[in-house]
Amino acid sequence: MSNNLDVIVLDDDPQVCTLITEILKSFYVWGEIHPFTNYKEALTFCKKKHPGVAIFILDVYLDKKTAFDFLEDISVQYAWAPEDTVIITGKASDAIVNMCIASNINYLIEKPMKAYTLKLAVRAIVGKYTLFAKRLIGDPDFAKSFANL
Repeated sequence: MSNNLDVIVLDDDPQVCTLITEILKSFYVWGEIHPFTNYKEALTFCKKKHPGVAIFILDVYLDKKTAFDFLEDISVQYAWAPEDTVIITGKASDAIVNMCIASNINYLIEKPMKAYTLKLAVRAIVGKYTLFAKRLIGDPDFAKSFANL
């Protein structure tokens, strides 16, 4: 498992992918940023990883696939991916909102997005892990309870 909390960006629009990556580079210090515009390349990258955690920034529609397909395809390597995903869409229809809810995705951003919405969503996900890490370090009994998992 990596010591970093990497971010995987997948948007088939190169301009949007670049914009998201630039926003992330302006503040993200907890791991590496891996941008992709091709579904298969992103999938191959994720499949080569050992099971772990990462943050995912995914466009809802990816050519003939969707962000939800991608999350299903990487579920072995990233079991908690839905909770660590930000979905980006041109229009947040009821169908997309309902798919996010059904998939345990709590962050949905419409394009054109404001940089602060992405920053806040990513920081909320990071906060979950930093709070957990602090608790593990500060509470030996709590840490021991995870030793058998």
